[in-house]
Amino acid sequence: MTPYLQHQIAALGSELSPQLIEATYRLLTPLAARPDPACGQICADLPYGTHPRHKLDLYGTQSSGSRPVVVYIHGGGFVAGDKHGNGGPFFANIGAWAVANGMIAAIPNYRLAPEYPYPAGRDDVLAVVRWLCANVAQFGGNPNAIFLVGQSAGATHVADAVAELTRIGQSATIAGAVMLSGIYNPAACGRHPSLDAYYGTDLAARRAAASLPGLLDTPIPCLFALAEFDPPMFQEQAVELVAEYTAKHGRWPNLHRLPHHNHLSPALLLGAESEDDVGSILCEFILSDK
Repeated sequence: MTPYLQHQIAALGSELSPQLIEATYRLLTPLAARPDPACGQICADLPYGTHPRHKLDLYGTQSSGSRPVVVYIHGGGFVAGDKHGNGGPFFANIGAWAVANGMIAAIPNYRLAPEYPYPAGRDDVLAVVRWLCANVAQFGGNPNAIFLVGQSAGATHVADAVAELTRIGQSATIAGAVMLSGIYNPAACGRHPSLDAYYGTDLAARRAAASLPGLLDTPIPCLFALAEFDPPMFQEQAVELVAEYTAKHGRWPNLHRLPHHNHLSPALLLGAESEDDVGSILCEFILSDK
């Protein structure tokens, strides 16, 4: 990331307010990667379920090949968000980044709270995985190399999916998971309107919904990331993850602190020329032999 952009992001602070979100999108939209039609087709709004939001876009599809599949789960505080971001170049930038690095990207929508509370987001991620396992080969993807990548609420849904796959003995269904600024123990987060909308207000129910125990036990390779300017709640979740993981395994989890980034910028800058310092971390995790 260039020093100029570092300064601009730092000046926005860390409070996850509508003003920070709007300013971050405004700052990073001109830098966003755009898909290159020469690198494969885009298949939009493929249904993976019966709900109107059960649609996904595939980037870089081809009639042959067997490439890794990156599934990007957007954020939005459990109550908002869309695979088309704010109507601009997001999250097609992630499709562009994936294709440029020899992968296929699947970017779905999922059901939102409060109409669809926990575990709807988790279940929709699992439904996407099932659909890809059955269908992605015909688009040039490798059903044995599906990697989940989520940001914020999307990272939380990914963490919940990892925990559930571990619980039911289906860990081999996915090849890995990346969680950018997720929530792993909602009982420790306190009251917040978006958390209340998704998890409810009962503390015991929130404890039961925690993905952290499953993350400690899973054989699924996991990568966690935390932004320098993440709000305190996400910093505290990462601290708890590190403490619990270290106590159980005697070593740190695969966790990256992302300097100069705020809560939104790691995903928005994926594929951005000269500004993307997160894509290489993800490529090393996804494309290296485990």
